[in-house]
Amino acid sequence: MGIAILALMAAGVVLMLTRVLPTAFALVLLALGIAVLSGAPLTGDKNSILTTVLQNGAPALAATMIAVLLGSWLGALMDDTGIAATLVRKIVEFGGERPSVVALGVFAVAILCGSITGSAPAAMLAGVVGIPAMIAVGVAPVVAGGTVLMGIAAGSPLELPVWQFLSDALGAPVSDVRSIMIKLFPLALVAGIAYVLVETRRRGARHTWSVKAARPSARVRRGDAPWYALLTPLVPIVLALGLKVPIVPSLLAGVLFALLTTTRWGNLNGQALRSLYKAFDVAAPPIVLFIAIGMLLAAVKLPGAKSALTPIVSAISPAGAVAFVLVFTVLVPLCLFRGPLNVFGLGAGVAGVLVSGGIYPMPAVVGLMASYNQVFSVSDPTSTQTVWSAQYAGVRPERAMISTLPYTWLVALGGMILTAVLYLP
Repeated sequence: MGIAILALMAAGVVLMLTRVLPTAFALVLLALGIAVLSGAPLTGDKNSILTTVLQNGAPALAATMIAVLLGSWLGALMDDTGIAATLVRKIVEFGGERPSVVALGVFAVAILCGSITGSAPAAMLAGVVGIPAMIAVGVAPVVAGGTVLMGIAAGSPLELPVWQFLSDALGAPVSDVRSIMIKLFPLALVAGIAYVLVETRRRGARHTWSVKAARPSARVRRGDAPWYALLTPLVPIVLALGLKVPIVPSLLAGVLFALLTTTRWGNLNGQALRSLYKAFDVAAPPIVLFIAIGMLLAAVKLPGAKSALTPIVSAISPAGAVAFVLVFTVLVPLCLFRGPLNVFGLGAGVAGVLVSGGIYPMPAVVGLMASYNQVFSVSDPTSTQTVWSAQYAGVRPERAMISTLPYTWLVALGGMILTAVLYLP
């Protein structure tokens, strides 16, 4: 039965790769198929398809969905009130005509945006002004797009919704996730700075304005946001990291700070509601994905699936710290193109088996998946932020992948080594 479940997972990967089915739909079908193969009854209060997989699985990541919605709300506010655009303009003014300085500044802004919200919205916050500005001072288009992506990925270890997702998906305490992510942040930061400095020098300056994508017609030049409003991205980070405030109130505090520092008192309600409604549009795709992932996690944790998969996964999982690092680093490409190690897809199911089967300690699985996420969030040509950044810079997403993958692969290697040293005997 275990082999049949793995074959079904492989078929699901093919469906996602070939785009026959959207990822969320494929994951739901996978969950149902795994439940059937594991012998789960159709009805019943415990370990059944209707109750355990569909009813209880759908809202299993509810806390993550709320965190994503609040992060999207904060991102929408940063866009509507001009906070993100002001940050980029200040950096460009400071950098002058020096391509590497301007690129490092946009990289820093992208870190702040990536720590608030992920995916295409974060890329847009930093890239709408930042990518044309970099290209205008001579940064090669592929490097301009890659700089935004590397910045978002460097901010990802500080992104509170990602903490909540890993905590919910793997059943790990938020404190454990936070501990791993903080250690991963310096690796991503150094790799991003190296990317900017090496690639801007290696490819040289090209003084052309080559953004091909049409700019949003509705976007208008707003006045600069007050200087103190530019501290908005730091508010939830300081609260969650420094004061150990839970994730949801930290994000709400960021929303409140952004509103109070940018909006007149009489316009607060209108601004808050407009940006919240906009956030629902932004958050809808990841929330749909999280509903499907919750069902998949519920399916792989069914007793029948667990007993069938654990011996197989245990047999093929490397034993020992050195083998763990070598094997899982070589397997990094399997998290690209919606592959089986993508934690925002089938990788969540694989991680669930590793945890429920007791194959590795919980923190080690968190470190493993967080390391893969650093690669996926930058280099996967099918991820929305990569597609948007590359196309807005006027290059194909595959070129962005080739440009950034050597650096993100090194980040993953560093994450694996950290995980092995800290959490494996």
